[in-house]
Amino acid sequence: MNILVVCGAGLGSSFACQMSVESVLKDLGVDAKVDHSDISSAAGTRADILMLASNFKNQIDKYNLDTRVIYLDKLIDKKEIKEKLEPVLIEMGKL
Repeated sequence: MNILVVCGAGLGSSFACQMSVESVLKDLGVDAKVDHSDISSAAGTRADILMLASNFKNQIDKYNLDTRVIYLDKLIDKKEIKEKLEPVLIEMGKL
């Protein structure tokens, strides 16, 4: 399973979020490859799950991606990440 964390430039905030996502996955016992990217590169992704800030919703919706998208209000908030990621993982049969 591949998870891509997205921000505007694909540098600071997406990398910080990636580390939080990896921590949550470890706590849940889920094995996944997590990477980070900028929003324009996300259009060509083959990720199973995209995670990005809520303020990028309009931009990512334009791409009509066939992948699960999780919008976050606080990119490094592990509690929010777990609350939003866990149901998706259950739905995908990963938990």
